[in-house]
Amino acid sequence: MEWNPETLQFLSQCFLHTLSPQPEPRHAAESSLAEAADRPNYGLAVLRLVAEPSVDEQIRQAAAVNFKNHLRTRWVPSNDLNAGPTFSPILDPEKDQIKTLIVSLMLSSSPRIQSQLSEALAVIGKHDFPKSWPTLLPELISNLQKAAQSSDYASINGILGTANSIFKKFRYQYKTNDLLLDLKYCLDNFAAPLLDIFLKTASLIDSTASSPGGGSPATLQPLFESQRLCCRIFYSLNFQELPEFFEDHMKEWMGEFRKYLTTNYPSLESSGDGLALVDQLRAAVCENISLYMEKNEEEFQGYLNDFASAVWSLLTNVSQSSSRDKLAVTAMKFLTTVSTSVHHTLFASEGVIPQICESIVIPNVRLRDEDEELFEMNYIEFIRRDMEGSDLDTRRRIACELLKGIATNYKKKVTDIVSLQIQNLLSSFATNPSANWKDKDCAIYLVVSLATKKAGGTLVSTDLVDVQSFFLSVIVPELQSQDVNGFPMLKAGALKFFTTFRGLIQKPVAFQLFPDLVRFLGAESNVVHSYAASCIEKLLLVKDEGGKARYTSADITPCVPVLMNNLFNSLKFPESEENQYIMKCILRVLAVADISSEIAGPCIAGLTSILNEVCKNPRNPIFNHYLFESVAILIRRACERDASLISAFEGSLFPSLQTILANDVTEFLPYAFQLLAQLVELNKPPISPSYMQIFVLLLSPDSWRRSSNVPALVRLLQAFLQKAPNEVNQEGRLNQVLGIFNMLVSSASSDEQGFYVLNTVIENLEYGVISPYMGNIWNVLFMRLQNNRTVKFQKSLVIFMSLFLIKHGATNLVDTMNAVQDNIFLVILEQFWIPNLKLITGAIELKLTAVASTRLICESPVLLDPAAARLWGKMLDSIVTLLSRPEQDRVEEEPEMPDIAENVGYTATFVKLYNAGKREEDPLTDVKDPKQFLVASLAKLSAHTPGRYPQIINENLEPANQAALLQLCGIYNCQIV
Repeated sequence: MEWNPETLQFLSQCFLHTLSPQPEPRHAAESSLAEAADRPNYGLAVLRLVAEPSVDEQIRQAAAVNFKNHLRTRWVPSNDLNAGPTFSPILDPEKDQIKTLIVSLMLSSSPRIQSQLSEALAVIGKHDFPKSWPTLLPELISNLQKAAQSSDYASINGILGTANSIFKKFRYQYKTNDLLLDLKYCLDNFAAPLLDIFLKTASLIDSTASSPGGGSPATLQPLFESQRLCCRIFYSLNFQELPEFFEDHMKEWMGEFRKYLTTNYPSLESSGDGLALVDQLRAAVCENISLYMEKNEEEFQGYLNDFASAVWSLLTNVSQSSSRDKLAVTAMKFLTTVSTSVHHTLFASEGVIPQICESIVIPNVRLRDEDEELFEMNYIEFIRRDMEGSDLDTRRRIACELLKGIATNYKKKVTDIVSLQIQNLLSSFATNPSANWKDKDCAIYLVVSLATKKAGGTLVSTDLVDVQSFFLSVIVPELQSQDVNGFPMLKAGALKFFTTFRGLIQKPVAFQLFPDLVRFLGAESNVVHSYAASCIEKLLLVKDEGGKARYTSADITPCVPVLMNNLFNSLKFPESEENQYIMKCILRVLAVADISSEIAGPCIAGLTSILNEVCKNPRNPIFNHYLFESVAILIRRACERDASLISAFEGSLFPSLQTILANDVTEFLPYAFQLLAQLVELNKPPISPSYMQIFVLLLSPDSWRRSSNVPALVRLLQAFLQKAPNEVNQEGRLNQVLGIFNMLVSSASSDEQGFYVLNTVIENLEYGVISPYMGNIWNVLFMRLQNNRTVKFQKSLVIFMSLFLIKHGATNLVDTMNAVQDNIFLVILEQFWIPNLKLITGAIELKLTAVASTRLICESPVLLDPAAARLWGKMLDSIVTLLSRPEQDRVEEEPEMPDIAENVGYTATFVKLYNAGKREEDPLTDVKDPKQFLVASLAKLSAHTPGRYPQIINENLEPANQAALLQLCGIYNCQIV
């Protein structure tokens, strides 16, 4: 794209129309720009348009946004096949021109355009800086020094903002030599100029703030923004380790840091966003000193007392306004870091811990208006913070973390003080419950948040209160309140306490409250009915000593009709139509309760009704997974108990499953195939026509194009092969099945699924049916073995050959293989079967391969031939290794590089339904012990030719395996003669 007046006019018109409120011109302009973006020098032309002063500011701003997004997709196009459409990359000559122009243009632009170009520059810097853009840092430093001389803070902040963006990589990347070399380059060039501008700006702030009236906010704002950016750059450059320059100049940095924590700036703080700007700087300072406390404690200790005092003082004066949350949280994090360090003695002085508790912890734990608003307006986010621990950056959580930190070294002191605070809060509530309900909420929150979890388990304990008496006196009255909608936050807190300490509440006490939990499912508050569902779900998971479930089907079955009714009704509340906590509770109840036909009918009707709704617009993958698991467990538990329910379930589910298939609801296809597999397996032959229609669809190659569907389709195909073997051998279907096997086994990412299909064919079809196809099957397997022999493939091949031998005999195995190529069987045996046998894992697979290998050496004429004595011995050696050594001693697999999946993400990943899983079937139910089978078979074989086999064993088995075999003969009283 050449830069000329026509290009300027074309781009200006396009960007003008992208701002149109009318969809037609807007879409047309977007389409024209997308087409133009594929042409060389498009990005350069847009950048020149941004630089054109004669063009309207709005058009230039739209162009700047487009330029930034253009760079994101084309500067280094993604190699990820799943990342969406691929774009032609920007060529090197155009890149060089863009890099030449962008810095000066950014600095001369208006603030809005400058911010877009700064982000664009950061995109380039992420890939090219510093190695492929060595001129960037010198250019930024030169411009920074020029701007500093004229106190041009618009340019200074633009440069610092850019530097902040390109230095962020030093914060979170792993420490490598390349990263440290890049960091050294940045430090050598930028550390001194950064300190210079930081001290210059500090001096300007001091002089401005000390002038009459404290200086104008307009003057102070860019200065404070400049200092905030300097602090963020400080954080990036110090993150990996303490640089020598910063250690040498620590006094200058720390002096200014402390000043911003201890000084007020009334003229700025009282204006508009002024207080937020000052707080952002203070929060950045707190993050910096926390970093030094964590990583450079020894060098920082001389400044620690002053900072601890400053931060403590700051916290006691920070209001409860949500606008000051970031500052409060970062300040408390700093004190928490100090409390767990060797400098914890700062908290040991008389009166310090009580004061922290009263002036910092309790005020920050108390509910605020913002918490109440979140509770009512966004229940999902409230629960994530309150119940699921995503509140790591909230005042409530951090205040409790501070107490936990102090308790690390002063446990008794903290326990005594907080216990007293809890009693005071409960006393305050008792004096006026309706007015002081937040005091009770605060007390409950403290007990729950300061509880400690037993390592590796779910049991929670606390030293603050006696859990049983606290539960009875404080929690039970809330749970037994007849008004489920009164004081909902207090009810939620009580339910959370019950859930947290469920393992400590005695069964008779907890069980007595079960009807109340069921009642709370009808509460209007989304949080309350979610917490009630979660509490029931978690109670049903409680285990007593020895791992026995505390609450059994006998306990809950009597109340299941009311419970399930309330659960389904709670999904009708606004905003709870896809409530994952309720659906998880439904799943748990169906897993525990006895499912009679009276319960199963309404449940399947309720679940399919919900399924029909979510099919229209799948939004919540967690809810949807629990929904399908609920359907699967209902099918499994109800239909296995009462086969007469199968047709009713099919009548309810088939329309929903057909909708998923007909409308290609990609998120749900793997689920639908797994449920269909479950239903097919429950049917008795002959399979109904409605299933045969699905079988025809299943055999179509189009069904297998999405890799995410493959495991579920294989599962369904296995069900048909098992239940309809006769139909498989009609109308050319077996040929289609083997075509699917061929397709799957050819790729390393799906070969295991191919073997699942092949093994099911071998297990369920007669030898006369499959024998015409065996030559082609062996050809496919040998070709794959030749082209890409992964360990996983070789193990799967050994399992397949073993299964074939068990089902159709050693002679058929050897003959069908040798029909492909003369004597190929012995080659495969020596090169693949013998070395890979010892790598087999899994109880059924181990037994299958061991018994098959034993039968091979004891029954196959090929191996009983004296000429094959060495192979016979090596095969036995491998069998003994498999049976006598623990898995970790014999399996040394190299991790294999997985193929890049065709699709990733929610819409296209396979998620296995636990409750619809295929049950592993043992093809050797008549053999109980493969070790006994081995020595008994060897004893029987050796009896025919005494003296022959002990010599072969002596010559070919490792000494350890000879000893192991001798031991097995002794255990099972068998003798190899």
